[in-house]
Amino acid sequence: MEEVYRPIWVSIVGNVVLSLIKVIVGFMYSSIALISDGVHSLSDVITSVIGYAGIRISSKPPDRSHPFGHSRFEPLVAFLIGEALLIVAYEIGRDALYRILHGGTIQVNSIMLGVTVLSILSKEVMFQYSVHVGKKLNSQILIADAYHHRSDALSSVAVLVGLVAQRFGFGYGDSLAGLVVALFLVKVSFDIILRNLGYLTGQAPPFEVCEKIKKTALDVPNVLGVHDLRAHYVGNRLHVELHIEVPPELNLKEAHDISEEVKKRIEGLPEVDVAFVHVDIKGVTE
Repeated sequence: MEEVYRPIWVSIVGNVVLSLIKVIVGFMYSSIALISDGVHSLSDVITSVIGYAGIRISSKPPDRSHPFGHSRFEPLVAFLIGEALLIVAYEIGRDALYRILHGGTIQVNSIMLGVTVLSILSKEVMFQYSVHVGKKLNSQILIADAYHHRSDALSSVAVLVGLVAQRFGFGYGDSLAGLVVALFLVKVSFDIILRNLGYLTGQAPPFEVCEKIKKTALDVPNVLGVHDLRAHYVGNRLHVELHIEVPPELNLKEAHDISEEVKKRIEGLPEVDVAFVHVDIKGVTE
C-alpha cells in the first residue's frame, strides 16, 4: 500500500471503532456529549472515505480533458470536507442547546469517563501520524484529515471536562460539552475551507516563496536577471512563469540549455509543479 493511503485507512478503521463505542455508551447512559462526540468520529469516517477518493483522483496523470493533471481535485475534496464539518457542527450545537433550554440531567459513571479518555489518546495518535505523512507528502487531504483527529481529540477533552463537572453536581456539564464540540468543529471547518479556497482560486504564493524561486533561477550560471515572475496555485502546488536574461554572446542552443536548467531547478522545489521559462537577451529583448 502506498504511504499516502495508510493514514486514510488508519483513520477509517480507528474512527469506526471509536464512533461505535462512543455512540453505544452515549445511548446507554443518555449522554448527549458522548453521542455528539461519536457522531463527530463517524463524520470523520465519511470524510476519510471522501479523502481517499480525492487522493486517487488527484494523482491521475494529465489527460485530454485535464492537460495539467487533476491536482485541483485534492483541495476541492478538502473544501467539501470543511463544508461537511459545518453541517455536523450545526447538528451538535442544536441538540446541545435544546438540552440546556429544556433541561434534563444524566448520571456520569466510570465507563463514560474511560471511553472519553480512550478517545482522546487514540485521536491524538491518529493526528500525529496523519499530519506527519501529510506534511511529508504535501497532501492537503491528509492534513485536513489530521486536523479532524485533532479537533476530535480536543472536543473529547471538552467532553471529559463536561462529564466530570456533571458528576460533581454541575447539571449542564454534558450539554455544555456538546456545545463546545460544535464550536471546535466550526473553527476547524473554517480553517480548512479558507486554506483550500486559495488553492482552488489560483491564489499567489507568499512573497518568500517567490523570492526562493527567483534566487533558484539566479543561481544558474549565465542567468543575469529575472523578471515578470508569476506564480499561482493549481491544486496545492504552483505553476510558475518567469523571464530570464542571458548574455547576448550566447548561441541559441546555449540559451536553450540555460532555460532548461532553470526549469529543472525550479521544478525541483517542493512547492512547484511546473515552470515555464522565457529567455530574453540582456540589453536586446525584454
